[in-house]
Amino acid sequence: MATPLRVLVHGGGIGGLTLAVALARRGHTVEVAELRDQLDALGVGIIQPSNALHVMREIGVLDACVAAGFEWEVLTICDPAGATLAKIPQPRMDDAPSNNGIPRPALAKVLGDAAVAAGVGIRFGTTIVELADDGSGVEVTLSDGSSARWDLVVGFDGIGSPLRTRLYGDRFTPEYTGFANWRVTVPRQPGIQGVVMSTGNQAAKALLTPITDELMYLGAVFAEESDFRPDPARAHEQLAERLTVFSGPVAEALTHVKDPDAVVYSRISQVTVEDPWHVGRVVIAGDAAHASTPHLAQGAAMAVEDALVLAQSLDAEDDVPAALAAWEARRRPRAMFVQNLSRAILKQETGTGTTPEEDELLKIGIPGAAHVLAKPY
Repeated sequence: MATPLRVLVHGGGIGGLTLAVALARRGHTVEVAELRDQLDALGVGIIQPSNALHVMREIGVLDACVAAGFEWEVLTICDPAGATLAKIPQPRMDDAPSNNGIPRPALAKVLGDAAVAAGVGIRFGTTIVELADDGSGVEVTLSDGSSARWDLVVGFDGIGSPLRTRLYGDRFTPEYTGFANWRVTVPRQPGIQGVVMSTGNQAAKALLTPITDELMYLGAVFAEESDFRPDPARAHEQLAERLTVFSGPVAEALTHVKDPDAVVYSRISQVTVEDPWHVGRVVIAGDAAHASTPHLAQGAAMAVEDALVLAQSLDAEDDVPAALAAWEARRRPRAMFVQNLSRAILKQETGTGTTPEEDELLKIGIPGAAHVLAKPY
């Protein structure tokens, strides 16, 4: 697109900031409306697989991500006692690293610094309150009282996306899978040189993920009732109770978990927006459009791929509607592959019945999926 655009990004998370950097470096005017008061990040750490690191390279922050995190190349599968069952080398996309574990706050800082350096304006403590699309542009009023006209509005505002609700009502809401994630940051054990995954039974899985030279996070997936929430005073004890089947590295990690406030609990839900992901000049992306379970470690990777491909589509097409159609045509099949296979793996691991279509996907498996996703998007 020859003429620079004015783009409003709703949400300053991983996907939103990636898009903001990609567009600003192409000469577009970009602002981010972020409800939080700063570009921090909730949670513990995150895995950046090779396809996500390829995007980080494309927007110029790969070295900063690797410097702030922990690069690794092999996934280790263990029994509950920590004995190694398999070591699975991880593929690379082009010459990007295989994987990088990184603390979420560190990644937020890398992307936030890059956005500011690229000239992105960030409005903290704001959200969209009014939106009017007349076909040639979008008039937006933010909660701080400011109003402006934009060529494009993009919602990277998460699984609970207010923009999705504005566009589609309550037709596409998060679907709880019956399982939840428990995560906590602990000191990295010297032997943890990549993700170590242990399965105990059909209701328990534990992972150790290095995120710096000094730190890793312990993650665990359990079946939980939809109304369950950890006791704020004893969340660390509740986590330990659920991990009694594990010994070895997982048990050692648990010895460092003494503060209930350090435990991060999140229900595992997914969202599938079956309608087009754009309505006029307003589009949703990342978890707002296609949130998946974490079983392929591809949620954030899909968001940053969405961001880069949208920037590329705006480069390649003559107008915004054509760019949005081309973007979704490229992104929907890959995002749905991740969502469907990730959900099938959850069902397989937990002994839940799978469909014939899911059984076909499961023939690909986690190693096969890694190779598929290391190919260009």
